[in-house]
Amino acid sequence: MITFLTSIVLLVLGYIVYGKIAERVIAPDPNKKTPAYTMQDGIDYIPMPTWKIFMIQFLNIAGLGPIFGAVLGAKFGTSAYIWIVLGCIFIGSVHDYTSGMLSLRRGGANLPDLVGEYLGNSAKAVMRIFTIVLMIMVGAVFVSGPAAILDSITPEFFNSYFWIGAIFVYYIVATLLPIDKIIGKVYPLFAIALIFMAVGVFFALIFGGYGSNLPEITDGVANTHPSASSLPIFPCLCITIACGAISGFHATQSPLMARCLKNENLGRKVFYGSMILEGIMAMIWAAAAIWYYQENGLEEGNASKIVDFITNTYLGKFGAVLALLGVVFAPITSGDTALRSCRLILADFLKVDQKKVSKRLMISIPLFVATAGVIIYSLADKDGFNTIWRYFGWSNQALSVFTLWAVTVYLAASNKKWMLTFFPAVFMTLVGVTYLCIAPECFGKIMNHTLGYIIGIVGALLSIVMFFKWKASYNKKQVEK
Repeated sequence: MITFLTSIVLLVLGYIVYGKIAERVIAPDPNKKTPAYTMQDGIDYIPMPTWKIFMIQFLNIAGLGPIFGAVLGAKFGTSAYIWIVLGCIFIGSVHDYTSGMLSLRRGGANLPDLVGEYLGNSAKAVMRIFTIVLMIMVGAVFVSGPAAILDSITPEFFNSYFWIGAIFVYYIVATLLPIDKIIGKVYPLFAIALIFMAVGVFFALIFGGYGSNLPEITDGVANTHPSASSLPIFPCLCITIACGAISGFHATQSPLMARCLKNENLGRKVFYGSMILEGIMAMIWAAAAIWYYQENGLEEGNASKIVDFITNTYLGKFGAVLALLGVVFAPITSGDTALRSCRLILADFLKVDQKKVSKRLMISIPLFVATAGVIIYSLADKDGFNTIWRYFGWSNQALSVFTLWAVTVYLAASNKKWMLTFFPAVFMTLVGVTYLCIAPECFGKIMNHTLGYIIGIVGALLSIVMFFKWKASYNKKQVEK
């Protein structure tokens, strides 16, 4: 219990202390007009209240990630606490804040354009394709889960196919309408439901006695995962718990709110703060899951069943219903904003103005068709959903690597303290390359773990060499000017 409570306190202190350090590096200008005013179009660029933007940003980046990821990551043991705290404060929140502020200062630019500006046109082209594919996968994987839950609690007529269709229709409407019409109105309510669920579980752990026997860091951080031999803590824990620690998907969502912020000074509250809140949520669910595994064993792998058991046990029937709403609506809201981000990325690339609904449809229809195709595949193949999810997990963190290196180049070129994102970029490069080598669904079945670690280290060192080579060339050009 002491480790759990200390971790929560550290996350709050991280926002107060390290968040302020990150803010000083970025140096927001409160007198500079934001894109919400300079590019206001009534569709995507709209000034919105800060509390509402915070709630939308939180729900956009959260989804089921800090719940399901933490539940599965808790199998690794108390090391999950360490990763959530250190990852969230020093990597994830910094990633979200710096990428959000960079988008804000580039007219609400989307991630591929930001990466291209600082890492080159080749990286921009790769990122554009990479991001669009990732967004389509997000839209697809966050349909099946909610549809299955709704199927289980509604009359027989409303089966999973009905709910998949209903959710998909909602996707279409939310993607096309102005951001303040649906997203701006209902997202804050869904975010409150998600927060309520976490608060309820927290109080049950503290005052309900469920957390009284939680293991402490002092007991050791051995890998307790049932498949520990094939899934070592590093780097597998860093991929399993993404949302709540560091997630590249967040950088695709921040531009949505960067286009609505009224002042640069609000960036730390919205971007850094929402990530810290997500980290707290992940910590609560990791602790609850550790309790569950103590009671029921570590073999259970269905995260949705574990969440359902915990909420019913901790919160009772009424609380479980509210928690269920959070579990249903959280992924749906991540899916629709993913497709909205995808529409904006394509619109910026094709230079198609989005004021007219006909222009929005021209961009969106191919996206809807592609997403529907992935959903059909996930339903037709018995392992289709799991296959898509595994690819999503790795590509999600690969996205964070590109983002962190782009921000590092921006800080170095701006004579700011680039080490703020340099070390996170190196670390996540090491995570991504190593995971690709040793994960069972990648090359882990044919590659020795030791060799995988060596390749991961070499990949990280190469990224360092490339950065300093660029930096030396950039400094030389500046001197010549």
